[in-house]
Amino acid sequence: MKINKLILFLFLATGILSSCFKDDDDERFPVEPGGENPNLEIENYIYDAMSLWYVYEADVPELGDDYFDSEADKEEWLASFDSPEDLFENGLKVPEPKDRFSFILDDYTILENNQSGISTTTGMDYGLVRFGDNGVLAYVRYVIPGSPADEAGVTRGVIFTDIDGESMTLDNYQSLLARNGYDLTVAEINDNIVSNTDETISLNRIEITENPVLLNTTINADGINVGYIVYNSFTADFDGELNAAFGELKAEGIDELVLDLRYNGGGNVETAVDLSSMITGQFDGEIFSKQTWNNFLQSQLSEDRLVDRFNDEIRTGEMINSLNLSKVYIIGTASTASASELVINGLAPYIEVVHVGSNTVGKFQAAAPLYDSPDWDRQNRNPNHKYVIQPLIYESVNANEDAYSEEGLIPDIEAEENIVALKEFGSPEDPLLATALADITGNRMAIPAISHDSRFTKIGESGDTDIDYQRMYVDEIPEEIRKKAAELKQ
Repeated sequence: MKINKLILFLFLATGILSSCFKDDDDERFPVEPGGENPNLEIENYIYDAMSLWYVYEADVPELGDDYFDSEADKEEWLASFDSPEDLFENGLKVPEPKDRFSFILDDYTILENNQSGISTTTGMDYGLVRFGDNGVLAYVRYVIPGSPADEAGVTRGVIFTDIDGESMTLDNYQSLLARNGYDLTVAEINDNIVSNTDETISLNRIEITENPVLLNTTINADGINVGYIVYNSFTADFDGELNAAFGELKAEGIDELVLDLRYNGGGNVETAVDLSSMITGQFDGEIFSKQTWNNFLQSQLSEDRLVDRFNDEIRTGEMINSLNLSKVYIIGTASTASASELVINGLAPYIEVVHVGSNTVGKFQAAAPLYDSPDWDRQNRNPNHKYVIQPLIYESVNANEDAYSEEGLIPDIEAEENIVALKEFGSPEDPLLATALADITGNRMAIPAISHDSRFTKIGESGDTDIDYQRMYVDEIPEEIRKKAAELKQ
């Protein structure tokens, strides 16, 4: 019979196992070099992690307590999969669309760099659309300051269809854009015809750590002092920079705030709670969001452990610069996901949130990286391999227990940008910002008309092949859970 979850929870989460899993674990699950299943050690770690933490555990019969008659029966089932990836994807994870976001990776350093804002990139963030029968056009949404793209003169609004003299198509665009270096040919649109110019730009990829606070400024809109922040990722390592940006807006004495999350695919949950506390400040200690874990964990966790609360300091202990606003404008689009949606949904019971743009992605589950260690943490990781899994561990609702669906959050005011005529961030000519400013000033006649461009169909964007794309995650399994395990064991 499979190990009872309560025993597994107590045994593993309190750190009884050695850091290398070389005692009782080796006796139960021996790994023989050259044996029939050399991945058994890894597969047992994956199986045990999913059995305990996966929010949809009840939907996977093989994760049930009494599914296997014996350990040998379970090991025979594990051995039927070709690889740890095969086990995770085809044996333990619920299929899409219910679970679009759990993943496995054979090198945890890739995940850790990604969640710290470190990537190997040219510095261009771009969208991708189909045009004609098979053509692909890329449009630059923004450029990371100091990157190769920035130094080469690439700016927001640049469009291109050719790389190294080869036209991008639905068949080749991913491989062309994945090259370590390339020459792009700048394109233009005249009389509805896309054509190349004589300008080429040479780019190469380097490792970059991106500050997600792209722009922080104030705008005078008919005498109203409006703060405007373009925030592109909930990256925990830059919480200090985010808090500093709010400190500047606070010093400016802004009357209104426009938070631009149009390209923000999400990230760290704690950062999302902190950002919401920066916008407000008057709700310290109140429930921001509620969590629903799998049935077993839900029964073991205290009610207080199942909520996230507004707070007054970031993770470094620095006091939060709160604006104490009762209303906020948030720009959200089809590229706005997970932690961004958590902010919109979590603030809604407390202040007026005006969502400008279009439907968001619809990502309402949080995940956590689970390592092969005594308590699934980064510390004391098994040195025999570098696998890590990041499964969904809970679903999120706001304080009123309102959730959002897979269709995403619906805007209060519809607006969209013209992808082939992008305006600079902060420009009153940018349709998304202009819409928010028109509502702030009460001049709704100034809201730009929506004009869908039927020539182009969105097919993707930069980063959409990254392992952590549009994910919402917690850094690690919360310490309170490990403490609860120790209490239960006593």
